[in-house]
Amino acid sequence: MRNFTLDLTNENVTLTAYLPDKSREMPHMEKRKAILVLPGGAYKFCSDREAEPIAFKFMGKGYAAFILRYSLNENAQFPKPLDDAVEALRIIRENADDWGIAPDKIAAIGFSAGGHLCAALSTMGDERPNAQILGYPCVLEEIGKILAAPIPSIEKEIDDKTPPAFIFASCEDKTVPIRNSLKYAEALDEHKIPFEMHIFSQGYHGFSTAEPTVFTEEKDWSYNKDSAIWFDMCSKWLDRTFGIY
Repeated sequence: MRNFTLDLTNENVTLTAYLPDKSREMPHMEKRKAILVLPGGAYKFCSDREAEPIAFKFMGKGYAAFILRYSLNENAQFPKPLDDAVEALRIIRENADDWGIAPDKIAAIGFSAGGHLCAALSTMGDERPNAQILGYPCVLEEIGKILAAPIPSIEKEIDDKTPPAFIFASCEDKTVPIRNSLKYAEALDEHKIPFEMHIFSQGYHGFSTAEPTVFTEEKDWSYNKDSAIWFDMCSKWLDRTFGIY
Protein backbone atom coordinates (compact mmCIF):
# COMPACT_ATOMS: atom_id res chain seq x y z
CA MET A 1 0.00 0.00 0.00
CA ARG A 2 1.14 3.50 -0.76
CA ASN A 3 0.33 6.03 1.93
CA PHE A 4 1.24 9.70 1.68
CA THR A 5 -0.07 13.15 2.56
CA LEU A 6 -0.23 16.15 0.24
CA ASP A 7 -0.42 19.78 1.33
CA LEU A 8 -3.15 21.61 -0.58
CA THR A 9 -3.37 25.29 -1.46
CA ASN A 10 -5.14 26.67 1.61
CA GLU A 11 -3.39 26.88 4.96
CA ASN A 12 -3.26 23.67 7.06
CA VAL A 13 -5.26 21.69 4.51
CA THR A 14 -4.08 18.17 3.67
CA LEU A 15 -5.14 15.22 1.55
CA THR A 16 -4.00 11.82 2.83
CA ALA A 17 -4.02 8.93 0.36
CA TYR A 18 -4.30 5.20 1.02
CA LEU A 19 -3.63 3.36 -2.24
CA PRO A 20 -3.82 -0.45 -2.14
CA ASP A 21 -1.18 -2.32 -4.14
CA LYS A 22 -2.07 -3.94 -7.44
CA SER A 23 -1.96 -7.72 -7.61
CA ARG A 24 -2.17 -10.32 -10.38
CA GLU A 25 -4.47 -12.25 -8.08
CA MET A 26 -7.01 -9.42 -8.26
CA PRO A 27 -7.19 -8.34 -11.93
CA HIS A 28 -10.43 -6.43 -11.38
CA MET A 29 -8.59 -4.12 -8.99
CA GLU A 30 -6.34 -2.59 -11.67
CA LYS A 31 -8.67 0.42 -11.69
CA ARG A 32 -10.24 0.80 -8.28
CA LYS A 33 -13.21 2.75 -7.10
CA ALA A 34 -12.24 5.58 -4.75
CA ILE A 35 -13.73 7.30 -1.71
CA LEU A 36 -13.02 10.85 -0.54
CA VAL A 37 -13.65 11.09 3.21
CA LEU A 38 -14.76 14.41 4.75
CA PRO A 39 -14.85 14.10 8.56
CA GLY A 40 -17.25 16.12 10.70
CA GLY A 41 -16.42 18.48 13.53
CA ALA A 42 -18.56 21.62 13.12
CA TYR A 43 -15.93 23.20 10.83
CA LYS A 44 -13.92 23.57 14.08
CA PHE A 45 -11.91 20.32 13.83
CA CYS A 46 -11.85 17.15 11.74
CA SER A 47 -13.05 14.20 13.79
CA ASP A 48 -10.60 11.29 13.89
CA ARG A 49 -13.44 8.82 14.41
CA GLU A 50 -14.87 9.85 11.01
CA ALA A 51 -11.52 9.76 9.22
CA GLU A 52 -9.35 6.61 9.20
CA PRO A 53 -12.07 4.25 10.53
CA ILE A 54 -14.20 5.22 7.52
CA ALA A 55 -11.33 5.07 5.04
CA PHE A 56 -10.28 1.62 6.26
CA LYS A 57 -13.83 0.25 6.03
CA PHE A 58 -13.99 1.21 2.36
CA MET A 59 -10.48 -0.09 1.70
CA GLY A 60 -11.75 -3.45 2.91
CA LYS A 61 -14.22 -3.29 0.03
CA GLY A 62 -11.44 -2.65 -2.49
CA TYR A 63 -11.54 1.15 -2.60
CA ALA A 64 -8.64 3.57 -2.75
CA ALA A 65 -9.30 6.01 0.09
CA PHE A 66 -8.51 9.67 0.67
CA ILE A 67 -9.04 11.79 3.78
CA LEU A 68 -9.38 15.55 3.38
CA ARG A 69 -8.63 17.73 6.39
CA TYR A 70 -10.15 20.96 5.15
CA SER A 71 -10.21 24.64 6.19
CA LEU A 72 -11.43 25.19 9.76
CA ASN A 73 -12.26 27.87 12.33
CA GLU A 74 -11.16 31.32 11.12
CA ASN A 75 -10.61 29.78 7.66
CA ALA A 76 -13.98 28.01 7.53
CA GLN A 77 -15.90 30.80 5.81
CA PHE A 78 -17.34 29.56 2.53
CA PRO A 79 -16.16 28.95 -0.10
CA LYS A 80 -12.77 28.01 1.39
CA PRO A 81 -13.74 24.48 2.52
CA LEU A 82 -15.49 23.92 -0.82
CA ASP A 83 -12.34 25.08 -2.64
CA ASP A 84 -10.40 22.46 -0.65
CA ALA A 85 -12.80 19.68 -1.60
CA VAL A 86 -12.80 20.66 -5.28
CA GLU A 87 -8.99 20.75 -5.29
CA ALA A 88 -8.81 17.33 -3.62
CA LEU A 89 -11.19 15.76 -6.10
CA ARG A 90 -9.35 17.33 -9.02
CA ILE A 91 -6.03 15.96 -7.76
CA ILE A 92 -7.51 12.47 -7.47
CA ARG A 93 -8.85 12.56 -11.02
CA GLU A 94 -5.68 14.09 -12.48
CA ASN A 95 -3.63 11.27 -10.94
CA ALA A 96 -6.15 8.50 -11.58
CA ASP A 97 -3.96 6.58 -14.06
CA ASP A 98 -0.89 6.62 -11.83
CA TRP A 99 -2.88 5.80 -8.71
CA GLY A 100 -4.94 3.00 -10.29
CA ILE A 101 -8.29 4.73 -9.89
CA ALA A 102 -11.38 4.73 -12.11
CA PRO A 103 -12.00 8.48 -12.51
CA ASP A 104 -15.73 7.99 -13.09
CA LYS A 105 -16.19 5.90 -9.91
CA ILE A 106 -15.23 8.34 -7.17
CA ALA A 107 -17.62 8.77 -4.25
CA ALA A 108 -17.42 11.39 -1.51
CA ILE A 109 -18.62 10.72 2.03
CA GLY A 110 -19.14 13.36 4.69
CA PHE A 111 -20.37 13.38 8.28
CA SER A 112 -22.17 16.23 10.06
CA ALA A 113 -20.34 19.41 8.93
CA GLY A 114 -18.37 17.17 6.59
CA GLY A 115 -21.75 16.07 5.24
CA HIS A 116 -22.49 19.70 4.49
CA LEU A 117 -19.18 19.96 2.63
CA CYS A 118 -19.89 16.71 0.76
CA ALA A 119 -23.31 17.99 -0.32
CA ALA A 120 -21.78 21.36 -1.28
CA LEU A 121 -19.16 19.59 -3.40
CA SER A 122 -21.93 17.55 -5.04
CA THR A 123 -24.12 20.55 -5.86
CA MET A 124 -21.85 23.61 -6.10
CA GLY A 125 -18.44 22.23 -7.02
CA ASP A 126 -16.73 22.84 -10.35
CA GLU A 127 -15.53 19.27 -9.87
CA ARG A 128 -18.07 16.79 -8.50
CA PRO A 129 -17.99 13.22 -7.22
CA ASN A 130 -19.88 10.47 -9.01
CA ALA A 131 -21.82 9.64 -5.85
CA GLN A 132 -22.38 11.35 -2.51
CA ILE A 133 -22.81 9.73 0.90
CA LEU A 134 -24.12 11.87 3.74
CA GLY A 135 -23.99 10.79 7.38
CA TYR A 136 -26.23 12.84 9.70
CA PRO A 137 -25.41 15.90 7.54
CA CYS A 138 -25.68 19.60 8.25
CA VAL A 139 -27.64 20.99 5.30
CA LEU A 140 -29.75 23.98 6.30
CA GLU A 141 -28.48 27.51 6.80
CA GLU A 142 -30.10 27.58 10.26
CA ILE A 143 -27.66 24.95 11.58
CA GLY A 144 -24.82 27.40 11.00
CA LYS A 145 -25.37 28.77 14.50
CA ILE A 146 -23.50 25.78 15.97
CA LEU A 147 -20.72 25.80 13.36
CA ALA A 148 -17.51 27.80 13.07
CA ALA A 149 -18.95 29.94 10.25
CA PRO A 150 -22.28 30.55 8.50
CA ILE A 151 -23.17 28.05 5.78
CA PRO A 152 -25.29 28.13 2.63
CA SER A 153 -28.44 25.99 2.57
CA ILE A 154 -27.35 23.19 0.27
CA GLU A 155 -30.82 21.86 -0.57
CA LYS A 156 -31.29 25.04 -2.61
CA GLU A 157 -28.22 24.28 -4.75
CA ILE A 158 -29.27 20.91 -6.19
CA ASP A 159 -29.26 20.82 -9.98
CA ASP A 160 -29.34 18.23 -12.77
CA LYS A 161 -25.58 17.60 -12.36
CA THR A 162 -25.96 16.55 -8.73
CA PRO A 163 -24.85 12.90 -8.31
CA PRO A 164 -26.99 10.21 -6.67
CA ALA A 165 -27.02 10.21 -2.88
CA PHE A 166 -27.03 7.82 0.05
CA ILE A 167 -28.18 9.42 3.31
CA PHE A 168 -28.26 8.01 6.83
CA ALA A 169 -29.07 9.59 10.18
CA SER A 170 -30.84 9.07 13.49
CA CYS A 171 -34.17 10.63 14.41
CA GLU A 172 -32.82 10.99 17.99
CA ASP A 173 -30.07 13.35 16.84
CA LYS A 174 -30.35 16.53 18.92
CA THR A 175 -27.19 18.15 17.54
CA VAL A 176 -28.14 18.12 13.85
CA PRO A 177 -31.93 17.67 13.67
CA ILE A 178 -33.27 15.11 11.21
CA ARG A 179 -34.96 17.98 9.36
CA ASN A 180 -31.62 18.57 7.61
CA SER A 181 -31.59 15.12 6.01
CA LEU A 182 -35.30 15.18 5.20
CA LYS A 183 -35.14 18.57 3.47
CA TYR A 184 -32.19 17.46 1.38
CA ALA A 185 -33.95 14.24 0.37
CA GLU A 186 -37.08 16.18 -0.50
CA ALA A 187 -35.08 18.51 -2.75
CA LEU A 188 -33.36 15.55 -4.42
CA ASP A 189 -36.77 14.06 -5.14
CA GLU A 190 -38.02 17.33 -6.62
CA HIS A 191 -35.05 17.36 -9.00
CA LYS A 192 -35.40 13.64 -9.78
CA ILE A 193 -31.94 12.84 -8.44
CA PRO A 194 -31.77 9.17 -7.32
CA PHE A 195 -31.23 8.64 -3.61
CA GLU A 196 -31.52 6.10 -0.83
CA MET A 197 -32.12 7.15 2.77
CA HIS A 198 -32.12 5.29 6.08
CA ILE A 199 -33.28 6.94 9.29
CA PHE A 200 -32.50 4.95 12.43
CA SER A 201 -34.85 5.21 15.38
CA GLN A 202 -32.00 5.12 17.89
CA GLY A 203 -28.52 6.63 17.91
CA TYR A 204 -26.45 9.59 19.04
CA HIS A 205 -25.00 12.23 16.78
CA GLY A 206 -21.57 11.24 15.47
CA PHE A 207 -21.86 7.44 15.60
CA SER A 208 -19.44 7.00 12.68
CA THR A 209 -19.06 3.26 11.95
CA ALA A 210 -21.07 2.47 15.14
CA GLU A 211 -18.38 -0.08 16.05
CA PRO A 212 -16.71 -0.40 19.48
CA THR A 213 -13.45 1.18 18.29
CA VAL A 214 -15.01 4.61 17.72
CA PHE A 215 -16.60 4.97 21.16
CA THR A 216 -15.02 5.98 24.47
CA GLU A 217 -17.53 4.08 26.61
CA GLU A 218 -18.94 0.59 26.03
CA LYS A 219 -22.42 1.87 26.87
CA ASP A 220 -22.21 4.33 23.96
CA TRP A 221 -21.38 1.54 21.54
CA SER A 222 -24.16 -0.63 22.95
CA TYR A 223 -26.68 2.16 22.40
CA ASN A 224 -25.56 2.96 18.84
CA LYS A 225 -24.50 -0.47 17.55
CA ASP A 226 -27.63 -1.18 15.50
CA SER A 227 -26.77 1.78 13.27
CA ALA A 228 -23.63 -0.03 12.06
CA ILE A 229 -25.64 -1.64 9.25
CA TRP A 230 -25.48 1.66 7.33
CA PHE A 231 -22.09 0.63 5.96
CA ASP A 232 -23.24 -2.66 4.42
CA MET A 233 -26.33 -0.96 2.98
CA CYS A 234 -24.16 1.82 1.59
CA SER A 235 -21.70 -0.67 0.06
CA LYS A 236 -24.53 -2.46 -1.74
CA TRP A 237 -25.91 0.87 -2.94
CA LEU A 238 -22.50 1.81 -4.34
CA ASP A 239 -22.27 -1.56 -6.10
CA ARG A 240 -25.60 -0.83 -7.75
CA THR A 241 -24.51 2.71 -8.60
CA PHE A 242 -20.97 1.97 -9.86
CA GLY A 243 -21.10 -1.75 -10.62
CA ILE A 244 -19.33 -4.42 -8.60
CA TYR A 245 -15.95 -3.70 -10.28
